Amino acid sequence: MELLVATAIGIMTAGGLYLVLRLRTFPVILGMSLLTYAVNVFLFASGRLTVGAPPILRDGVTTYTDPLPQALVLTAIVISFGMTAVVVMIALGAFLGADDDHVDDQPDTADTKPEGKA
Repeated sequence: MELLVATAIGIMTAGGLYLVLRLRTFPVILGMSLLTYAVNVFLFASGRLTVGAPPILRDGVTTYTDPLPQALVLTAIVISFGMTAVVVMIALGAFLGADDDHVDDQPDTADTKPEGKA
């Protein structure tokens, strides 16, 4: 079970990093979302991967699930939703302002002339 979850976290992280390094805004937004999902799964897995265990320690029960990572994941989901909304609005504003969805801010060299030359 741990190997499967660790592999899934690694694949999501690698895919998210690949998408973040693209030069278009939509893949960057998807990559950031994929990275936040990978972090959420990592936080959730840090609380011990047990099936059917209660989140509170009771008399006679030897295994339990730590509820703190579950609370952290719920908070991280809300934060990532807000962050995604902000990034989408910034990307939309940049697209409407420049009519282009490139992430880099390098000027086109074909359109500009060096100063002092005709």
